[in-house]
Amino acid sequence: MNDSADKKLWGGRFAQRTARLMERFSASEHFDRRLYRQDIEGSRAHARMLSSVGVLTSGECDLIFDGLDRISREIAQGEFNWKPSLEDVHMNIEARLTELIGDAGKKLHTGRSRNDQVATDMRLFVRYCVDSVTVSIRSLQGVLLNLAEREADTIMPGLTHMQSAQPVTCGHHLMAWFEMLDRDAGRFADCRVRANVCPLGAAALAGTSYPIDRQLSAELLGFDSVSSNSLDSVSDRDFLIEFNSAAAILAVHLSRIAEEIVLWSSEQFGYIKLSDAFCTGSSIMPQKKNPDAAEIVRGKSGRVIGNLVAVLTLMKGQPLAYNRDNQEDKEPLFDSVDTITDCLEVFTGMLAESTFDRERMRDAANAGYATATDLADYLVRKGVAFRDAHETVGKTVSFAISSNRTLEDLSLAELQEFDSRIDESIFTVLTLEGSVSSRSHVGGTAPQQVRRAILKARERIGDNLPE
Repeated sequence: MNDSADKKLWGGRFAQRTARLMERFSASEHFDRRLYRQDIEGSRAHARMLSSVGVLTSGECDLIFDGLDRISREIAQGEFNWKPSLEDVHMNIEARLTELIGDAGKKLHTGRSRNDQVATDMRLFVRYCVDSVTVSIRSLQGVLLNLAEREADTIMPGLTHMQSAQPVTCGHHLMAWFEMLDRDAGRFADCRVRANVCPLGAAALAGTSYPIDRQLSAELLGFDSVSSNSLDSVSDRDFLIEFNSAAAILAVHLSRIAEEIVLWSSEQFGYIKLSDAFCTGSSIMPQKKNPDAAEIVRGKSGRVIGNLVAVLTLMKGQPLAYNRDNQEDKEPLFDSVDTITDCLEVFTGMLAESTFDRERMRDAANAGYATATDLADYLVRKGVAFRDAHETVGKTVSFAISSNRTLEDLSLAELQEFDSRIDESIFTVLTLEGSVSSRSHVGGTAPQQVRRAILKARERIGDNLPE
């Protein structure tokens, strides 16, 4: 037998060495080594379970634990010798374990396959990533709550079709961002529930003839339950798709927020002032201060969306059970985790140091006839049918535009030309403050409602907010 084949942990059946090109092409250790903590954690639980059912002696179990501890230190300290010829993180760790402790290391894989091993590692990793990303979401939400509270009374134009629609408060707008992120946190929480099922014990695809205790393995690893079908256990990557889906939706939300920040920070809007620490300049135009952090977040949303498409495409043609295609599920996941975490942290830092130009925002709200709907509602309360009121106000706005004035600038006599039922009380309705204050219901833009929404939000996620 060829020596090269003899060194493979699965090489007993092979007489011909693996081609160097094939070794390089099929190796995943250069990226799946990131799973080493989960792999070692899963191996500890498996060894403990094998010891409890008598497959391993307590002495062998102790040796395995000592060896895994040493491997963990070697990897953490950058002293571990990763070998592409051993293909992946699992075989690299197992081979090193056998080097360190001898035959006991060879027994660790009893009743286990790389198929259920990697499925377990991936579920542990996704569970960790859900928790980590959720902390980052909550940190950003905490910053938004602080900003919304500070700007609860600040009036700005609310837009539809990028045209001035109705006045809103800046705090209300910021709380809309908060709600988007809160749904994201909920999606990740849902993903965690389905990820937190233990596949260990499914072995290659059919289970194992050894007297294993799957419930013990699950308890040792903090899983809520064990999987119900061995074929599905080793082939299921729904939890990974769900994570990528939640990450993609989060990326879309961050991209939408980024777009508004880019607009708001422009000279044309001038609503927000970003810290120099999160902006860059131009190599040719010395006056420029570019909102690069927001623009990069907007751009990176594309790669996170692409990662979701990649894993969906990866799975769509696979028959049961495990297939080597699934080696390709890791890099999109790792990239989405890193990208979305960076985006959240950049946004948190950027917004924490941002300030709003209240006067500029108010002027913008005043300039777009944003209280026209309030005038229509006023007429309805006077007994005018809404469609008739709508037409009357449209004509009033057209008159104001022709004379280059706001609705509030028109005299009572001029307003009564359009409807005689208008009286002095209209000028309270036409103010920006009157407009926003009138929308005082759950979900409305009135400052008091914004403050109530902030209070409820703090109560809802208070334990998860940063100090």
